[in-house]
Amino acid sequence: MNAWIKTLSAVTLTATGLGLFAGSALAQGTASLADKQAQRVDNRQERQSDRITQGVASGQLTVREQARLEQRQRHINRLEHRTEADGKVTAKEAVRMEHAQDRASHQIRRQKHDRQQRGG
Repeated sequence: MNAWIKTLSAVTLTATGLGLFAGSALAQGTASLADKQAQRVDNRQERQSDRITQGVASGQLTVREQARLEQRQRHINRLEHRTEADGKVTAKEAVRMEHAQDRASHQIRRQKHDRQQRGG
């Protein structure tokens, strides 16, 4: 009887250990996904900021257009900070961030190609 209890205990400990290992791997995968989303948002924000800077340098953006586009970028940065404040980014929040960035990207393109030239 004593050997049977030892075997049962060993099997239970092994199963528990495997469950904990799988759970930690899943948690790491989820954290990694959130980190990748945050990095993707940051990279896109940087690229959009570079596009605005390039538009100013080339004269494709007027002072007013630049101010509005930069204001939109600040809005997206605030949205990102609010989204990440609780430490968890939901799918709905990620979609909202992406949609805001899509709108900003579209606006940057429209303003750069609207044939208005920076005075000076």
